[in-house]
Amino acid sequence: MNLDALQTALRDNNLDGWLFYDHHHRDPIAYRILGLDANSFVSRRWFYFVPAYGQPKKLVHRIEPGKLDTLPGAKEEYSSWQELEAKLAAMLGGARTVAMQYSPRNAIMYVAMVDAGTVELVRSFGKDVRSSADLVSVFEAVLTEEQIATHYVAQQRLDGVLQAAWKKIGDDVRAGRAIGEIDVVNFLLEGIAREGLFTDHGPNCSAGPNSADSHYEPTRDSSRLIQRGDFVLIDVWAKLANDPSAIWYDITWTGVVDREPTERETLIFNTVRDARDASIAAVEKAYAEGRSIAGWEADDASRNVIREAGFGQWFTHRTGHNIAIELHGNGAHLDNLETHDERLLLPNTCFSVEPGIYFPGEFGVRSEVNMITRPGKAVVTGPRQTELVRI
Repeated sequence: MNLDALQTALRDNNLDGWLFYDHHHRDPIAYRILGLDANSFVSRRWFYFVPAYGQPKKLVHRIEPGKLDTLPGAKEEYSSWQELEAKLAAMLGGARTVAMQYSPRNAIMYVAMVDAGTVELVRSFGKDVRSSADLVSVFEAVLTEEQIATHYVAQQRLDGVLQAAWKKIGDDVRAGRAIGEIDVVNFLLEGIAREGLFTDHGPNCSAGPNSADSHYEPTRDSSRLIQRGDFVLIDVWAKLANDPSAIWYDITWTGVVDREPTERETLIFNTVRDARDASIAAVEKAYAEGRSIAGWEADDASRNVIREAGFGQWFTHRTGHNIAIELHGNGAHLDNLETHDERLLLPNTCFSVEPGIYFPGEFGVRSEVNMITRPGKAVVTGPRQTELVRI
């Protein structure tokens, strides 16, 4: 835990303190930020209060008194619920605005780890409970130079794996060899392992109408054979293996097998591509001008292109997600559909830009790139697909 950084962030956000709370490992965010053992046995509630100024304070159960011993600050113990409430009120002292892993109306559910009852308890002490969402972004999404470097290594290796997969599909189809979606998945997995990369699940290969399911995952039983004339979508993600701090690279490309795309396919792809590029341009412009931009704004830039083209009802997910040591990280998402994400796209963070249009029973197009923001600029970290792949 970096106490100085925590307290600086609290002061920057005009907060009196940050109250961490857990029971039965319900809040993995707290364990990462505080540097606690995520595998330790926790059967009783604990609280850790970091004030904007001064030393932190701990409150632990007498049955489990050592749970926060690795952290700085004075410790109090409790047994009864009455004692817990009295000592928690005293711990918060004169603090007025207190951050917790809470989100008003559950708008940013990714950080809403604290139960409503605990929030009610803290409010009963006269405290103004604020969301820790922006604070979490600072400590969960902002990357080091070393982490950013791991993303670029993964990018170079995974782009090569994807190109090899497109070639295999084309070669096998033209040679009359049977190749199914699951075969492509296994080919990608072999390439990922060979390149010293790791993936937690997937990847996805979706052929024909399966590409219209944005979360389709082929299995050996459900796998569809890929044939001449098919429309194919591949979504693949990986990061460096054996490096817990490594950052993911996550991309989606689409193509057609052994033919030219139809006019309709070209129209839909171009619309998705232009929507992707509109979101990219909005982030680039904001950073070039030294202006803050929230996740919902970047989503709107993309979504408005698709709406104006008349396809808004078929764009059924957010434009992008934060990327960090977790594939779907705890920083700002590009989202004004599933949530109204007011969190800022902070410098030195990574995220996907991946609009899509999906026609059930026909085909679907998604075009996904990753961006990294740097002081004064924002960049796309890999190649951008500009037209459908001719497989």
